[in-house]
Amino acid sequence: MGHLDTLSRAQLQSMAEAGNTILECYRVLQKSSSNVVGEVLRHQGDFFEWDHYPSGDVYDHETHSQFYYHSHPPENRANKWGEEHGHFHTFLRPKGMPKGIKPASLADYVKPEGDNDALTHFVGISMDQAGYPIRIFTTNRWVTGEIWYTADSVKQMLSLFNMDIADPSWPTSIWITNLITLFRPTIENLLDQRDLTVAEWEANHPGINAYEDRNLEITSITDISVERQIREVEKALKKKRS
Repeated sequence: MGHLDTLSRAQLQSMAEAGNTILECYRVLQKSSSNVVGEVLRHQGDFFEWDHYPSGDVYDHETHSQFYYHSHPPENRANKWGEEHGHFHTFLRPKGMPKGIKPASLADYVKPEGDNDALTHFVGISMDQAGYPIRIFTTNRWVTGEIWYTADSVKQMLSLFNMDIADPSWPTSIWITNLITLFRPTIENLLDQRDLTVAEWEANHPGINAYEDRNLEITSITDISVERQIREVEKALKKKRS
């Protein structure tokens, strides 16, 4: 919990409120025997590995936040990182980014044609078979086709991720927005680890474009528990009050 002790009371309070909102989403969904994954998959037909759900992704045209859910074949994922049903990928597009944020100056950078195409990826959120989050992770550039921004730049964007949209599921939109808030310090740490991983890979593999190397997929990963995080935030808040 040490890293939480360094946060301000306002930051911790925001995380605590996000945790309570997540639990409220769970409470409401459980009343109809649903979960945040089921909300996204319903009315989508058969569930196929690799396909994006819902079709066309979920995109908020006001905040320019975006996410989708999909799964990998178990032999490609479970043996490496642990079993999962699938995972969400979370993004922000340029029109939702702070002014002055620019893509990283990489040797192979090519400016996208569209003025809103240079999106950044935040984290993937691994879900268990019951539809609850178990891990969060960052990925190499080629995995999602994102434009690369430094960790410092991406961290400035985290507070701007806001899925304020009811289709296909308001509870899932609320849940994923608040999950980013609840685990923001963890995500920031993962983003720093991401940049270090890619830099080390580049140094150890001269002549190979590390950002496009299919041998480097997951750049940082950690297990999570919503309930445990809420408890740790509450402990840190108590220290601030004492």
